Amino acid sequence: MAASKASRVGEEARIDKVNAELVTLTYGTIVAQLCKDFEYDYAEVNKQLDKMGYNIGLRLIEDYLAKSNTMKRCANFRETADVISRIGFKIFLNITPQVTSWTTDNNQFSLVFDENPFADFVELPDDGRAQDELWYSNILCGVLRGALEMVQMQVEAHFVSDVLRGNDTTEMRVTLIRYIDDELPPEDD
Repeated sequence: MAASKASRVGEEARIDKVNAELVTLTYGTIVAQLCKDFEYDYAEVNKQLDKMGYNIGLRLIEDYLAKSNTMKRCANFRETADVISRIGFKIFLNITPQVTSWTTDNNQFSLVFDENPFADFVELPDDGRAQDELWYSNILCGVLRGALEMVQMQVEAHFVSDVLRGNDTTEMRVTLIRYIDDELPPEDD
């Protein structure tokens, strides 16, 4: 899909903001509660955010396909990355992260976020560990994993930097593990 067409589709299908501040504050409350529930074990909080995102992604893909009117399968992982950035993130978060840092085998790329709506109004726990251990927006990694699994791609996604951790940018690495073959359900004997 051409970049300009992808941008136009993303803009046309974009959901008007319900109230960005409400979503941001609600997400912040969820993260804060997870921190309390798991006694500030940030590795576990990161896992739970990823798991929540994965379950959201499994369902969000249907909404994406309906809103984007792009029933055509992407030709390759590069095109998938472009569509994720220009259409998916635009529709649901009204942002367009940059797709960068491709590996030579075209199976891994980075999404660099100039802005992250989840990071507004954030105060990380002041325990000396949160800034080094908590990936605050980790739900987004799970969303990508779940959504792409539904379109036959097994991926691994993780953040490598975050402005909330004092880095200059927020960057997520996405790696294609494999294409999932369509499997027929087992036959009843």
